[in-house]
Amino acid sequence: MQSYDFSSELVPGLPSELGLECLARLPCTAHRVAFRVCHRWRDLLQSQEFYYHRKKLGYTLKAACLVQAFNGGIGNGHKRPGELPSYGVAVVESVNRCWYKLPPVPKYSDGLPLFCQLASCEGKLVVMGGWNPVSYDPVTDVFIYDFTTQQWRQGKDMPSKRSFFAIGACSGRVYIAGGHDENKNALKTAWAYDLRNDEWTQMGDLSKERDECEGVVIGEDEFWVVSGYGTERQGQFDGSADVFAFKSGQWRAAEEVWEPGRCPRSSVGIGKGGELMNWAELDPAVRVGSRGITLGDRVLVTGSEYQGGPHGSYMVEITGGRNGKLEKISSPDEFSGFVQSGCCVEI
Repeated sequence: MQSYDFSSELVPGLPSELGLECLARLPCTAHRVAFRVCHRWRDLLQSQEFYYHRKKLGYTLKAACLVQAFNGGIGNGHKRPGELPSYGVAVVESVNRCWYKLPPVPKYSDGLPLFCQLASCEGKLVVMGGWNPVSYDPVTDVFIYDFTTQQWRQGKDMPSKRSFFAIGACSGRVYIAGGHDENKNALKTAWAYDLRNDEWTQMGDLSKERDECEGVVIGEDEFWVVSGYGTERQGQFDGSADVFAFKSGQWRAAEEVWEPGRCPRSSVGIGKGGELMNWAELDPAVRVGSRGITLGDRVLVTGSEYQGGPHGSYMVEITGGRNGKLEKISSPDEFSGFVQSGCCVEI
């Protein structure tokens, strides 16, 4: 916060440094009200410097954001035969484990674009791509949800239409790679989205085409694009990965890091030794449709015991480099639908 102007008091009667500490302790749910107090509070609470100050002091809150089918797949109205479910964003807070929905994105009244991807940057949720829920056409839309203002805004469109791509985020940028284009051709191109400047920058290509790959960020060092398959190898998932080093800006290939032939979508995790793991293998209760969202030293895992079975939500502790046992957590009935994808947001 060294760059912030402390020429006047933030809280009358208190030194500005103490006023800053008071505001840093406000729960994130109170920010929308607090920034209406005065222009100075608004500018402070909405600044990236204040976010990182709260993060440094340990006053941020980790929450899982999930693209989830609501009301058993029924959106606003009745579900027609053969119609895909209506999806929205569910939020699960890691400490008090309360569940709530985010408001719908303004452009889509029938639910989020199908198969859209989530990432988090500096306390904000980013939603990218997917298929129009009515026409099923791929879209290039980018939406950003600000938990401080509790509002959506639209970002700069993705450079091109792509589906089932890998996504990850680090230090204010969202990285996407692979997937397939409108003609089902697998891709090996990659792009980075700068959230602050609302700009896209092309990165170097992957070593090979990777459709239906999965993205995972390890620490603040690397973005992994795991498995996937080429255009001529439909459904034959690869056991390798492409790894992007943030510091050098270069890609490298990693062989034999995933089980060949197994789909990695949303099930890739980081194991106790830093190696890749599959959340579906953690417990029989989540062997089908498993999704894992790391929330600090806890992981929210969702999935089903068998195809077509009910989906459950569980917490697992990560202590001493080991994964603990699953602890089932309760959720309201409206949050019992299939989880398509998700990410952790530090609010």
